[in-house]
Amino acid sequence: MGGIADDDDSLSQLIAQSHARSTDYGISRQDEADFSCLGHPSLVQSLDENRFLFQHAAPVMEALYAQIVNTHSVVLLTSANGLVLHTLGDPDFLEKASRVALTPGVNWSEQSKGTNAIGTALHEKRPLMIDGRQHFMNVNQALTCSCAPIIDPYGQVIGALDVTGDHRHSHLHTLALVRMSGQMIENHMFTETFSSEVCVRFHARPEFLGTLVEGIAVFSSDGRFLSANRSAQFQIGLSLDALKAHTFSSLFGIAVSRLYEIFGGVITRPHQLNLFSGLSVWCHAKVKPLGQWLHGQDPRIPQGQPAVAGQASTGTSAHRKLEMSSLRYLDTGDAQIAAVIRKLCMVRNHGIPIMILGETGTGKDLMAKAIHSDSDRSGHPFISVNCASIPETLIESELFGYEDGAFTGARKKGSIGKIQQAHGGTLFLDEIGDMPKHLQARLLRVLQDRKVNPLGAGKEIEVDVAVICATNKNLKEMIAQGAFREDLYYRLNGLVVRLPALRERSDFELMTKRILVSLCDKRAPVSLSAEVFEMFKNYNWPGNFRQLHNLLRTAVVMADQDGLIGKQHLPDDFLDDIGQSSQICSQTIPVASQMEDSSLGTNDQTGNLEDVTLAAMAQTLRLHKGNVSTTAKALGVSRNTIYRKKNLLPPDVWA
Repeated sequence: MGGIADDDDSLSQLIAQSHARSTDYGISRQDEADFSCLGHPSLVQSLDENRFLFQHAAPVMEALYAQIVNTHSVVLLTSANGLVLHTLGDPDFLEKASRVALTPGVNWSEQSKGTNAIGTALHEKRPLMIDGRQHFMNVNQALTCSCAPIIDPYGQVIGALDVTGDHRHSHLHTLALVRMSGQMIENHMFTETFSSEVCVRFHARPEFLGTLVEGIAVFSSDGRFLSANRSAQFQIGLSLDALKAHTFSSLFGIAVSRLYEIFGGVITRPHQLNLFSGLSVWCHAKVKPLGQWLHGQDPRIPQGQPAVAGQASTGTSAHRKLEMSSLRYLDTGDAQIAAVIRKLCMVRNHGIPIMILGETGTGKDLMAKAIHSDSDRSGHPFISVNCASIPETLIESELFGYEDGAFTGARKKGSIGKIQQAHGGTLFLDEIGDMPKHLQARLLRVLQDRKVNPLGAGKEIEVDVAVICATNKNLKEMIAQGAFREDLYYRLNGLVVRLPALRERSDFELMTKRILVSLCDKRAPVSLSAEVFEMFKNYNWPGNFRQLHNLLRTAVVMADQDGLIGKQHLPDDFLDDIGQSSQICSQTIPVASQMEDSSLGTNDQTGNLEDVTLAAMAQTLRLHKGNVSTTAKALGVSRNTIYRKKNLLPPDVWA
């Protein structure tokens, strides 16, 4: 068993040629497994060099592994030269795989391992299965490997996806799964790289639009051909190099201006066009209003600034496009944020409502804007509504709009509501937990019927909006208390993601640098002193990024002439918090000795300063039955210090 989609003679010839190359490389069939592996720093560097590939492949690998779990297999991602970057697999087979060096950091090119699916597929630039004795080295003949090369948006091999398993449990369908998964990765990379260009999706059968087999071709605003995925090349019947001689007009037989007329509206349906070959295809295109093509600089990235502070440019077009993607701009190395972004990329443009959870100041609004900017709706409005900041008496008219004379004080000619303003784009409902309950029912009807009825109007108006909401409240608790509608909750939570608090993130230093760069855009650069940075690291940041940004904004102004932010440039209330934390920490040992809870033992004295502070506050509040005055006196701090930490303390301390 084995193969590619050719006859047995073709496969046998391919294997024979690969075996001959293996001999020429000086590899012996009797060679033992080569465990030569990159050291950790070199592997990290390789992952960074292949970041564009890895970020798009990781969620697809997880989905692929879910389909083959418990089949004694491992899923592998490699670089273009066969270096294993990442693996997912059954625990029993991962241990077996490690015995033949199928682990991250090991090279599986033909030059290193002889004939094998990874190395040979990369050499042949085609999907391939190598089964059992088809491997050149005897040590690998207990394996069956199915591999598909991954092609970048410019037609170059960027890596490979492989499933390797015990040859006694091989399945004919595995190669098909790998090929489909590789195509999914390619399409994800393709659409993100060309997120700002004219994108035409097409297939001879309309039901295949939006699937893996649709063709995707991209053009500049004036119709110049830029690139096409492999399905598009197949349907058109031309290679990528041959397509570079064409324009939109020469391929589809109409001027690109006509494309704007067909697909420039808010709600568009597939349209039938004829390729130059005579083949009739159904098309769907993403175009922006012509005026938006006039801006060469992406407004989301400050001019002259890299997307990630301190990150070296790879110099490739794919990575330059990567920097211009808002979601990727927010991906600064924190594993929790990276996981959130992977999930968001998987559901993007599928009409799935998104709910963003997180404390105040964690950047929920920035994430919502990034989701919109990276979506097919980016050329249409992003309308944000803060349900907590609009008075309850006005929120209904703000959301739904009103007609002339609908109520006393209404504007003449009425007003278009926020929902209708978002038509074709994205509606962001911030602090959704603060929406009055009587309006929750109206919002639910809008989301179900896709129609809005302004106050005083006698007719309903169709609306097409993507919905993102955010909250720092526990909506499930509110449902139990009768304060939030359960049916609305399940309408809004298609995908729920949680943004970590600033104190929980591993990219604090990078984020601080990035904020400083933005604040110093028109002034001399300013940096943090070592003393201040240490203070920042040990602080709990109850206001998260909003608090950090405001603090740095003031400090940058005060340190303008010095070029270095020192303790003297920080606001007094922040220094008071830091000082009180230190004072409480110094009293932790005598306070802890009076407490029943052993969580403040001596091991915690070396832990995070703010954690110790909060623990001491919590235990002292419990001792004093939630009395803030006596607790403050016992700890030797002000009552305001305790009130500032209120939201960070467990609810049972106030009993």
